[in-house]
Amino acid sequence: MQNSSRILIDQAHNQAWAVNPELAKAMNPANPSDASYAKMAQLAQSAEFDVSLFESGEFSPQVLSHTDVLVIPHCSSAEWERTIGAGSEKLSQAELSAIEDFVRSGGSLLILAETEQPKYGNNLAELAMRFGISIQNATVQDPENCYSEVPTWVLGQFSKNTISDFGFRVESVCLYRAGTLALEPMAAGEVFMRSSESALPANAPLGVAVSFGLGRVVVLADSDLFGDDSIEDCDNAQLWLNLAGWLSNAKVAANALADSPANWASGDPAWQNLAITVEKFRPVQQKDGSIDLSLISKAEVDQRLEELMAAIKALAPRFPHQSDYFVALERDLRAWADSGYSVPDFFQSLEHFRPDLRRQHQIEHLAVFAMYTQNGNPNRNLEAVITRTFWPDWLAEKEVKYNNPAFIPIEFVAFTKGYDTNSAVFFPETVAVREVSTYFWGGIFCDREAARFRRVCQSAKQLLHLPLPADAERLISDQLLAQETFVLWDLIHDRTHSRGDLPFDPFMIKQRMPFWMYALEELRCDLSTFRESLVLQEQGDRLAKYMQYAILFDRLFRFPITGDRVRNYDGLGGQIIFAHLHKTGALHWTDNRLTFDWDRVTQEIVNLCEQVENLYHEGINRSRMNQWIAAYEFVSGLVPPHPGSNWAKGFDALPADAELKSLVNLVLDDEFPLNVFYETLNRKLSDVIASTRGITA
Repeated sequence: MQNSSRILIDQAHNQAWAVNPELAKAMNPANPSDASYAKMAQLAQSAEFDVSLFESGEFSPQVLSHTDVLVIPHCSSAEWERTIGAGSEKLSQAELSAIEDFVRSGGSLLILAETEQPKYGNNLAELAMRFGISIQNATVQDPENCYSEVPTWVLGQFSKNTISDFGFRVESVCLYRAGTLALEPMAAGEVFMRSSESALPANAPLGVAVSFGLGRVVVLADSDLFGDDSIEDCDNAQLWLNLAGWLSNAKVAANALADSPANWASGDPAWQNLAITVEKFRPVQQKDGSIDLSLISKAEVDQRLEELMAAIKALAPRFPHQSDYFVALERDLRAWADSGYSVPDFFQSLEHFRPDLRRQHQIEHLAVFAMYTQNGNPNRNLEAVITRTFWPDWLAEKEVKYNNPAFIPIEFVAFTKGYDTNSAVFFPETVAVREVSTYFWGGIFCDREAARFRRVCQSAKQLLHLPLPADAERLISDQLLAQETFVLWDLIHDRTHSRGDLPFDPFMIKQRMPFWMYALEELRCDLSTFRESLVLQEQGDRLAKYMQYAILFDRLFRFPITGDRVRNYDGLGGQIIFAHLHKTGALHWTDNRLTFDWDRVTQEIVNLCEQVENLYHEGINRSRMNQWIAAYEFVSGLVPPHPGSNWAKGFDALPADAELKSLVNLVLDDEFPLNVFYETLNRKLSDVIASTRGITA
């Protein structure tokens, strides 16, 4: 479970704003809302922030050590404002240094300044200048772009080229008697909100954000916009949540830089012996897993097998719940030796390898099989992998709703070279067996999938100058959050394969079809999961909003440029989403910048889902060939096919009396080539994609 980000609001330095409604009433009996930040705090708490107040004393490293975001509202001498707090409106030099160090080490700071800042006697300008932001003595007026026809109630203008999406779901923001700001040339920041061209002064900075060390700072030129009598005007409330999210993400990003602790296996002699011994088999095994004894003596292989079993026995005490598996494994290994190391058969041991029977959080399993690894090593080599089941209480509760007894989210503890690849799944069908075994389980390495997603999305964000909403930024910064999100996504996606109108399901019936049919099935499950996440979001599920970003970004950024272009059905699914969003105006790629219209994105993903489901529904009344043709028309209406395609020549050109197999053979390896956007993305991110091979966190 993710911990809430902690916001600390200063109430100890003669603040003109009180979070406590009773104090606000005492400050301004006639109009308490004009002195209250109670709604601001409530909004943050509703968004799952942990809000606390600093009501007395001075800021120190100890005080700030348990804080993620420090908020310092406008403070004043008694000459100008009624205030709260027993201290001084001026921060001491020790406090200024403590706050600077706090930000440098990963904390964040929000300063809510005011019009004609110098007259109030505080030194917030001195604090802001430590981060390269100047608070200036001014009052902005704008009779053309104002709220309620009051020239000093100016409407902020959001910059379009900011790194972060401070304007996420914000159409207008009103500042009431705002001052102005300036960003020093050497500061690592940006102006995200300005006055309009008609204002005096024109185009003046009203909101500035900087990165400083590992932390972040935002300064606003007005403090009234988050007061109780103003925060519900325009989209002021959404701006507050956007800023709070962006600021809190600094600590998430700082924590991501810390090295993950090494797994116990990295220093365990028994595992090291097992891994070394497994690798001794790899050079002498054939594609089917057999060993050609004309190239190596049986006695030498027998010796390696004894070393292997000794290493397994040394590790076995760590896995007492697998005793039956280890007995069956030894029997299968010795049977392999007795066969002269012909094609291996691990049927019995696979039948006893049942991680689905112990879905307990952090329970570990050792697996040794001859297997291939999907999206990895295609040969059935001897492999060993230690997995850790990811099964927190919240996931166990979700599985009751989305019943899937075979679903096993797992993490890597250790693995041999077959998994030092792009493989992120562990399925029974990959194991060498004499006959098809019962598939009781399927393992998804959620740590690897989350890590790949984060690395690719971080690079795509930079390359495409993509402004991210705070929640999206948090997702690609936080490994655990990404992992939790992927697990819930996969739980819902996986069960969707066997639900709904299913005139065709190439994964379930194991029949060869054109690869766009596989693409549509994966797409259908992802789009259905996206739509289900909207239901979960209405129910208050904390992961639902992150799931929407994960589905969108993984399918748009990672899958189309991952793997080769030989009937890449996962890639085609992402191409379809991109084409639909671009066609409907929910996505824009202009001036080499990618932007989203987020409200339209949600609606258009739902629309695309309905279109795919309608294709399935109507497919019940079609022949298999007619359904392939209808699906081709649907896909090619969004993603232009290769000009040399046999299918693209028109269906009259296809042999009407041909067997279905021959129609599949007419499909080009790259039937739907990448568009110019993806060609650019592939060229610029190919090294990043390659770097995710073998990644675990």
